[in-house]
Amino acid sequence: MIAAADVLIPASDAALPVRPARGVDGLGGMAAAWAAANDFGGKPSQVLIVPGTDGKPDHALMGVGEKGLDPMAGRCLAAKLPAADWRLEGWSDEEAHALTLAFLLGAYQFDRYKAKSGPRPRLVAPAALDLDATRAIADACFRVRRMVDTPAADMGPAEIEAEAREVAKVHGASVEVTTGDALLKANYPAVHAVGRAAAPHRAPRLIEIGWNLDAADRPLVALVGKGVAFDSGGLDIKPAAGMRNMKKDMGGAAHVLGLAQLIMGADLPVRLVVLVAAVENAISADAFRPGDVLQTRKGLTVEVGNTDAEGRLILSDALARAGEHRPDLTLDFATLTGAARVALGPELPPLYTDDETLAADLLAASARVGDPLWRMPLWPGYRTSVEAEIADLRNDSAAWAQAGSVTAALFLQRFAPDTGAWAHLDVFAWNPRARPGWPEGGEAQGIRAAFDMMRCRFPQG
Repeated sequence: MIAAADVLIPASDAALPVRPARGVDGLGGMAAAWAAANDFGGKPSQVLIVPGTDGKPDHALMGVGEKGLDPMAGRCLAAKLPAADWRLEGWSDEEAHALTLAFLLGAYQFDRYKAKSGPRPRLVAPAALDLDATRAIADACFRVRRMVDTPAADMGPAEIEAEAREVAKVHGASVEVTTGDALLKANYPAVHAVGRAAAPHRAPRLIEIGWNLDAADRPLVALVGKGVAFDSGGLDIKPAAGMRNMKKDMGGAAHVLGLAQLIMGADLPVRLVVLVAAVENAISADAFRPGDVLQTRKGLTVEVGNTDAEGRLILSDALARAGEHRPDLTLDFATLTGAARVALGPELPPLYTDDETLAADLLAASARVGDPLWRMPLWPGYRTSVEAEIADLRNDSAAWAQAGSVTAALFLQRFAPDTGAWAHLDVFAWNPRARPGWPEGGEAQGIRAAFDMMRCRFPQG
């Protein structure tokens, strides 16, 4: 599989230049004629390969547009440049650094099941770039996307656990895993209920990573991820179209592992707890049923209105466990609702928090690094929609409330830690349309913004 070091290199004697085109007025001679012949006007993300006198590529032009460079515009370069070594020329340091990370993110390919993978363009790291830090961000995003892209047969609960153990081992973190019926003894009843119908080798589990926990003077960050390796919908089975891409329903788990990888790799001055509830929502004689009332770790009971609203059930136990650590900051990531896509589409994940400072910090970081987020309201008027007649809560909100993503967040809020700030990100974790630099498939959403926010909130030194 691709790694950032494969495509971002420290030097190359044969690297060809990629130059900015801020319109076409500044082009002269052959370049101007070639641009006109190829209908190149310097529009944002337009790329033109300009040949030399020998007919081979001499340099490339990339359109910037009148509004300036979009931080992620360079993702298209990895798809539009031919296989060769390239270098950035004529860009400001800020532009070059943004283009480099964008190039890396656009270079991702999922080729695990391909018989042969073709050559790729490579980019020479610009001067003054922190090469290791840039590669680290790309590699964390690659992990997220690779995990999401991997079919459920090869990315079940056990494989999610293996990914967590790998991340922990690299950074000297501890790992505790509670699996199968042991979940009941350890008081993770909702995780057990959702995952118990799966085959024994795909048994449900609660994965907990701990890092720097003995550094009592440091703030504690908790990351919580939904790891539904495959979501059939349970007894409320999904239609075929809705089930097709449910290998991605473990996207929240992939996101928190990628974010944890960044936090530990950068040695941020925090204590870190990562909690992943990893299950398969399968169908068998032992599957949980509509109408069942489930216990949760927090002591609240939940009436199951729909077995296809299982993500919030497993997150309830994981969030309750996070609260036992008394965190200063909690972030959860989950591919939780289709309603979030109806509200904001696939490219703009909703952010929920009742902490104004955290909301402002995350949105500012989102704008800085070009990692889109949009704040949605935890509207208190809808709280009663997740209350049940015969239990404390229901996992399918009452139809009158309609706002499915909002009500799901309100459900999770009932289990969120009562210390520090909490935010919930309802990510899609998927590119539904292929375009240069954005292949159809797994996508990392919000972790670059979250990491940038944490670097500002918890500075080193």
